Amino acid sequence: MHRHENTVIDVTDDAVIVDLKAYADGVIRKDDLSEDPDFNMAEMIHPGDEITATVMATNDGEGNMVLSKKEANQVLAWDKLKNMMEERTVVPVKIAEIVNAGAVAYLEGIRGFIPASRLSDEYVEDLKEFDGKTIEVTVITADEETHRLVLSGREAAREKKQEETNKKIAKCEVGAVMKGTVETLKDYGAFVNLDDGLSGLLHVSQISTQRIKHPGVVLKEGQKVTVKIIGIKDGKISLLRQTPQPW
Repeated sequence: MHRHENTVIDVTDDAVIVDLKAYADGVIRKDDLSEDPDFNMAEMIHPGDEITATVMATNDGEGNMVLSKKEANQVLAWDKLKNMMEERTVVPVKIAEIVNAGAVAYLEGIRGFIPASRLSDEYVEDLKEFDGKTIEVTVITADEETHRLVLSGREAAREKKQEETNKKIAKCEVGAVMKGTVETLKDYGAFVNLDDGLSGLLHVSQISTQRIKHPGVVLKEGQKVTVKIIGIKDGKISLLRQTPQPW
């Protein structure tokens, strides 16, 4: 099979006509352009475009050569996908359909599968919520031989969340007083959900003016507290409980 660089001379509803600079024009049928069922020929391909295609048959019965851009493209696509996998590139994809145990999205014209557990960094109860949605993904498997492309939205969602948290932390100031809710109690202190969506640690030594053995002596989960930021280090916030002053 020979690969050629050809100029598009016409785009119809179901095929692209290319100039083979030979005795006949070449025809690339829609099915041979892309695997993506949503592929819009009129939007994606225009007369004058240069297209690489593989000769599939020398004659279609009407004197035209039949070409496959899909075959030529897939060779290049798998190279790109392997590169994305190695470099952990984050790319946006549109969910094309929801299938058993996950979702389907097309990347570089290749059908990819996103397992349900990897659609987000959180548990997804209703997969249908993702139908038609555009999400950011990384390539985790790109196997050309088995034609297996597996994508994951988990890492990109996690990174995005961490970036947003870091931005919020950067705006925090030591000395700021704010309200929060006790989330969990540990032997060494209490984790407090602050009103701005961040979480901070109220060390056991910073909970009461009196020495206590365990945070549970003074606090309970779900309790509202007023705290002061006393330190910010390595993306972690340290807090001091502000107790009401006695008259």
